[in-house]
Amino acid sequence: MRARVPNGMGKGPSNNMNQMLKQAQKMQDQITELQADLEQREFKGTAGGGAVEVTINGKRNVLDLKISPDIVDKDAIEDLQDIIKAAFNAAVDNLDEVSDAEMQKLTGGVSFPGLF
Repeated sequence: MRARVPNGMGKGPSNNMNQMLKQAQKMQDQITELQADLEQREFKGTAGGGAVEVTINGKRNVLDLKISPDIVDKDAIEDLQDIIKAAFNAAVDNLDEVSDAEMQKLTGGVSFPGLF
């Protein structure tokens, strides 16, 4: 006589491990897709009350730089350089905020250090 295993039993730990690996692979695929999506998007940052606007892509490459003629003064080049750096940093902050929010949605709030 053979013993019958009740439904849901007998799958063992290896089945659970396989499920976890499948879920991890699915999440990795989604993360890869998210990274590709973010690389295609544009992020803007402004500084100096809108006098300088920087547009970057998800790879942090500068796509566009707009400078208001009102702030161009050859005697204030250092100020202009500081404002441009601030606008670029604002664009990067915008990218990071969007990236973090998208990652939170994807992972359900679980942290993966070093991934992003």
